[in-house]
Amino acid sequence: MAKIKQKGKSGAAKNYVTRNQAIKKLQVTLADFRRLCILKGIFPRQPKSVRKANKGSSAPTTFFFAKDIAYLQHEPVLQSLREHKTFAKKLSRAIGRREWAAAKNLDESKPTYRLDHIIKERYPTFRDSLKDIDDALSLLTLFANLPATDKVSAEVIATCSRLCAEWQLYVMKTKALKKVFLSIKGIYFQAEVNGETITWLVPYLFTQHIPSDIDFRIMYTFLELYQTLLGFVLFKLYTDENLVYPPRFDATKDEQAAGFGALSLDPASAAVLRGENAAAVAPSTSSTVITASGKKVSARDVKKQIKAIAKSGAVADDVDEADEVEEEQQDAAEQDTFVEQPSKSAEEQESSAHLTTFDEIQAASAASEGAANGLFTPYVFYISRECPRAVIEFVLRSFGALPGRIGWDMVAGAGSAVDEDDARITHHIIDRPVPAGGMKKYAGKRVFVQPQYIVDCANARKLLPAGAYGPGQTLPPHLSPFVDDAEVARRGGYVPEEAREQLGLEADAAAAPSDDDDDDDEEDEDVDEEIADEDEDEDADEEPTSKAEESSRPALAALLADPADATDAGLLDAAELEAEAAGGEDALEEMRRKHAAALKEAKKKAKGSSASGAAARKSDEQEAKEMTKMMMSNRQRKLYEKLNYSSGKRAEETAKLQQKKKALNKKAAKARK
Repeated sequence: MAKIKQKGKSGAAKNYVTRNQAIKKLQVTLADFRRLCILKGIFPRQPKSVRKANKGSSAPTTFFFAKDIAYLQHEPVLQSLREHKTFAKKLSRAIGRREWAAAKNLDESKPTYRLDHIIKERYPTFRDSLKDIDDALSLLTLFANLPATDKVSAEVIATCSRLCAEWQLYVMKTKALKKVFLSIKGIYFQAEVNGETITWLVPYLFTQHIPSDIDFRIMYTFLELYQTLLGFVLFKLYTDENLVYPPRFDATKDEQAAGFGALSLDPASAAVLRGENAAAVAPSTSSTVITASGKKVSARDVKKQIKAIAKSGAVADDVDEADEVEEEQQDAAEQDTFVEQPSKSAEEQESSAHLTTFDEIQAASAASEGAANGLFTPYVFYISRECPRAVIEFVLRSFGALPGRIGWDMVAGAGSAVDEDDARITHHIIDRPVPAGGMKKYAGKRVFVQPQYIVDCANARKLLPAGAYGPGQTLPPHLSPFVDDAEVARRGGYVPEEAREQLGLEADAAAAPSDDDDDDDEEDEDVDEEIADEDEDEDADEEPTSKAEESSRPALAALLADPADATDAGLLDAAELEAEAAGGEDALEEMRRKHAAALKEAKKKAKGSSASGAAARKSDEQEAKEMTKMMMSNRQRKLYEKLNYSSGKRAEETAKLQQKKKALNKKAAKARK
């Protein structure tokens, strides 16, 4: 006889647990449970059948995997939270009894916990941590720009500011910055680190208003996790660049608002970073010992070395060993390098072309990137006090500007390397109206530009003309570097005029007039028709042309019959000669007026015929589409209708943006008049 299954003991009821059940099982509060879930990356799950998972109840609730909750039971942070709860009770009891010495001792031995093991569990490889660092950088930069209040302490803000500065220092050192975009929300930066694209958002330096409905406990939990994650990532990045982490921090310069100048990078040898400089001689039972460099040394050599150290009282010099290691590394590098092997026959050897090696490909890509990385190297910049110095300095140094060639006003902070009156300055970055007396004259040749000029040059990877970015001028449109305009144009989306010019799409823009252009043409046609009607009324009062006169001017009759002169017979020239011979200037003007009226009438007829032909073709296409839809299945028909709906919405949005652009152009033209 088969075993009878009990209700709620298998299936979804066993695989899922509710939030209340999880809290009771872990014996923690709701706030601590949320904290654990954020740190461990556990989130609610939605079962297929709520009734089965909730044992027959359909009440709205939150479900978690039972395995995830069992996984949380063995978390060391959970034990630390319980210890902290016990500590809080003891501290409260000591304060209530006025036992100040006991309370002080308890506070000094306050339990703490670390999140290192969680980072290693959630990010097994370094590439995984780089993929998840976007949110970490955005949150840290947000807290770094918040004011110190009772909810956000000054220590937290200082820690976030230092981590962000260390990250920017690495990006400037490696020239990893690729794109910058000034948006309404803030400034978007995009860097490429170890093949991973990292995008983060930096808020503008305005006075921040903190809303009262934000739960800072949850944000602090994320911040705690992201601080630990960014510390791990920065240590790895600095180590790979042969730099000491953390960089040296000068508190005096930081108090003077030196910015990046408060941090200094110190190179370190690879042996120091790997800990090989502290290799100790350990006893071994085997006859050979392997040193940190990988060289095998016999036990007899080890004993001789120990005796020499004991006699001299100093550490023996390892120069010979280092030379041997370098020779071995050179031999290994020579073996790893690609060598082109000729074929056996001499004819094939002569006819064979040069093979492109991987080193040559890397050299070519490095050469193309080097031009952009050294974009601002030959120039000297000065940043006025009203400009965001930290952002501009970050962009300038990321694209090759030297620290000794960037200066700023002393109000913006200490550490400026260039004075305002320096004749070497080539670009003076200013963001203020032009004074009535004009810009101040300085020695040397300098150009006054607005901050957007630096960002546009960085995105274009070349130095743009500075004329359009002068102070007081209307800046060119700031196009987003994150949008692929060619792909948008291919899909029929809206592409700005400036992007069309860069892509060479001016002809397409002119060939596809908007609805407003058609309306304007129709209005012009109506006006022309009214003028033609008035002319006809005036002509009705005049005497009609005699048949003898018409027969005497055959070229005019032929031109009125074919106003467009489709056969290229030169009817217009012949009619003009006839008019000059018949009546001079008056006859010539009358002939031109009749020709213009006949030409408009012919165009109107052609437009009507083309419209009717287009309508007929459109009806045929619509009929073919309807026939095709009839042959589709229900699933295919729904998918087809959804695609048509999305393409229609995209076309509507494109038309709205084009109309808005045309209205702005008209308004600007009227303002210029």
